[in-house]
Amino acid sequence: MKTKPLGPIPAGYMAIDGELAIAGRKASELVEQAGRTPLFVYSREHLDARVADLRAALPSRIGVNYAIKANPHPDVVRHMEPLVDGFDIASSGELAMTEAAGIDAKRVSFAGPGKRDDELEAAIAAGVTLNCESEGEAKRSLIIAHRIGKTPKIAIRVNPSFELKGSGMKMGGGAKQFGVDADKVPALAKKITAQGAEWRGLHIFTGSQALNADAIIEAQSNVLNLAVELTQEIGKPLPKLNMGGGLGIPYFPGDEAVDLKAIGAALHERVSELPDELANTELCLELGRYLVGEAGVYLCRVIDRKESHGTTYLVTDGGLHHQLAASGNFGTVVRRNYPVAIASHFDAEPDDVVNVVGCLCTPLDRLADFAHLPRAEVGDLVAVFCAGAYGATASPSAFLGHGPAAELLT
Repeated sequence: MKTKPLGPIPAGYMAIDGELAIAGRKASELVEQAGRTPLFVYSREHLDARVADLRAALPSRIGVNYAIKANPHPDVVRHMEPLVDGFDIASSGELAMTEAAGIDAKRVSFAGPGKRDDELEAAIAAGVTLNCESEGEAKRSLIIAHRIGKTPKIAIRVNPSFELKGSGMKMGGGAKQFGVDADKVPALAKKITAQGAEWRGLHIFTGSQALNADAIIEAQSNVLNLAVELTQEIGKPLPKLNMGGGLGIPYFPGDEAVDLKAIGAALHERVSELPDELANTELCLELGRYLVGEAGVYLCRVIDRKESHGTTYLVTDGGLHHQLAASGNFGTVVRRNYPVAIASHFDAEPDDVVNVVGCLCTPLDRLADFAHLPRAEVGDLVAVFCAGAYGATASPSAFLGHGPAAELLT
């Protein structure tokens, strides 16, 4: 029977008594603690190790910001608080999450092309940096700040003329809803500072989910060059440069981990020869998926095993309502398999070819196609890896009324 390869399981997962273990605890124990499946499990060990590896590779001059949108679970946010330098949010809801976690507003920046007036007011009142995405947004921010008697902290998100080659999601280059076109940035910066705003710098985000180190190095070099050019035209020191992120994780067969050492080496070289315009500038990378993606595992339970025209289906209590990306319905053109395993028999040899599907009334609800896996029966647990980012909150959990999955940080 034909088979379709699975994505690579991230390093750091092992078996205990034949069963998948996450941070030293068996999957069945974690499900028992949570009280049900489906369940997202996030590993503290993986989070700590990823940040440590990043710190070791990067120049000490470059800070690390966590983009909360990747995984806003309160326990994850609280765990990341002492590990990173700053937090990037995209809504007033995420602002509330940082406040609930006790994160100082000075460490928070707010990006997004459609900030409502009430969101702008909340951010200005709290002392958060606004990464303004348009001239109109900057104007509204200044009006609101004047009305409430606060000095707004404003950076400008730049839409550069270049992009991050090979990125899964391009955020710069050409016409975009994100940021201010680069040629319009100097005039806007002069205007907002003339009207009393605290100038907080530039945010240049070119793309995300890239695995090619050379493309990332080229984009980062272009970002630094553009920042120098814009700073010269603005005529004021640049307090901070958010260089964006872009570092991806392997999801699919054939994907290889990004070469972090090569990226770090290139940044060491660039930082050692920064021009005067960036001599005192705070530099940071904004990362989300890269920090948390591989730290998460989605566990669901087999509730039926059935045959149809010679094809075996493992029907689970999970599905696309929690793992939209793994189902192939989150922007992928050709559906490919995520890393999937039978958690109950993690160290067993594969001897079965199955389609792993969810419980929803749609043929789109697929977690693995023609996967070569150990035989699973009703009651066994299935694991979908790389589930730490854009899973629980980026999937339609209200679809068909099944509700959200449980979440647990261990």
